[in-house]
Amino acid sequence: MSKSVRTPSVDDLCDAILSLKTRDECYRFFEDVCTVNELTSLSQRFAVAKMLTEKKTYLEIAQETGASTATISRVNRALIYGSDGYTMVLDRLAEKN
Repeated sequence: MSKSVRTPSVDDLCDAILSLKTRDECYRFFEDVCTVNELTSLSQRFAVAKMLTEKKTYLEIAQETGASTATISRVNRALIYGSDGYTMVLDRLAEKN
């Protein structure tokens, strides 16, 4: 994450997310913090990341998620050049399952 994003306000948001204990708490928090469209976009990007790591094609991903090729490309760039956040979380979820 770039230095400009690491602010006290973002620190507070991260701490708030880390305090959540259940899926229900996550739903309640994100329903208050995000619009339906924002939450849908976040979940769509995560689904795209998962499918990209499963070696699905852009066409398969677009058809299954409704994501645009621009969104798929943006997520792919994050997977390749980003901070490894998607990879870290996907690996942890794979280990859990």
